[in-house]
Amino acid sequence: MIVGNGPIGALAAARIAGAAYVIRFNDCRSFPAARGRTDVVAVCNTGRPGLAMLSRPSWRRHPAIREASEIWSVRDPQKFAEMRGPLSASHPDLHDFCDDHTAGFAAFAAGTGKVHRILARSIHEHVDAQLAAFDPPPYIVPSSGAVVIAAALQWFPDHAVALAGFTHQGSDCHPFPAERRFVDALVAAGRLHRVSPAEDLSSAGIELAG
Repeated sequence: MIVGNGPIGALAAARIAGAAYVIRFNDCRSFPAARGRTDVVAVCNTGRPGLAMLSRPSWRRHPAIREASEIWSVRDPQKFAEMRGPLSASHPDLHDFCDDHTAGFAAFAAGTGKVHRILARSIHEHVDAQLAAFDPPPYIVPSSGAVVIAAALQWFPDHAVALAGFTHQGSDCHPFPAERRFVDALVAAGRLHRVSPAEDLSSAGIELAG
């Protein structure tokens, strides 16, 4: 199960509780609705989100963070170092977007007995290539969710992979409408299963209008 930070219904919570392997994101905001297990926390290891997590003792004490056996740094440091100059010119308001906090997450993992992995730039670039088929407007980077989905499908090709808590909404830095279509295509191809709020309601016997 790949668990986003969007709404989690009863069916999704049950699937997460019974999953063999669970990946969550950043500050694990959906954890109260779906406690279950946590094997991996995938973090945005650059910019303000990375700095905020490492600066908060409450993040380090979070039960999902404490339980996880792995921390995945989603953004390849070298790729983001190469992005800094062009991004400073095109988006001066994002002056700290490429600031690298990977070392901090590696140190946290080492100090708490966790494995630390950096997702290779090839995964990021694979997602860029896949999103191009859906004609996204100009964007800065794919979301952490899209990159982790691609990594999970690459690393666990023989396992069923399901999603919950993904709304495909948020920062304009990410091409969320194209990412939704990307995920829909993977679901249609049988490579992913999406446990959506609509499925949650349907499973409870509630008929949806429209």
